[in-house]
Amino acid sequence: MAHVYGYARVSTTAQNLDAQVDALTGAGGVDGRDVVVEKASGRREDRPELGQLLAGLREGDTLVVTKLDRLGRSAAHVARLVRDLADRGVTLRSLAETIDTSSATGRLMVHVLAAVAQTEADLARERTLDGLAAARARGRIGGRPTVVTHDRIEAARVALAGGQSRAAVARALGVSRDTLYRHLAIVAGES
Repeated sequence: MAHVYGYARVSTTAQNLDAQVDALTGAGGVDGRDVVVEKASGRREDRPELGQLLAGLREGDTLVVTKLDRLGRSAAHVARLVRDLADRGVTLRSLAETIDTSSATGRLMVHVLAAVAQTEADLARERTLDGLAAARARGRIGGRPTVVTHDRIEAARVALAGGQSRAAVARALGVSRDTLYRHLAIVAGES
């Protein structure tokens, strides 16, 4: 039997959920007992209340939110959630955007949202690659600066030749054993 659920979210414990709950139980037609509330940032994908609600939705059920941004802050994340719901036969209704995926127009809006999200991701990737290429052209290489200098590797070689364990030498340098092994192998390859 199909069921209608509501989801209300605020980002901080200082914010109030009353307006969202009122909208869901009023215009949204959700029974107050079926409104799931959560106080967590929309940027977090691991919101436990939402995760539990989504896991419990069945084909024919309806999920109602006051605004799409209650599901997540990024268009890509919301688009993934909406696509997942549609694939499972769950209808999504958003009161503010008047989206209802049970209608052709609502499904079109979801596809537009997904296309916008994909374009947003593609543009961000292009900007990142362009920025990295420009930085490389200026001689800058990204990443964290190494703490393992040539002098420190030579000191490590002397300590290892003196019988100290690799673990002790790594600890003395303030690096992991893997980092020490990697740098010793690089220096050995250069010799």
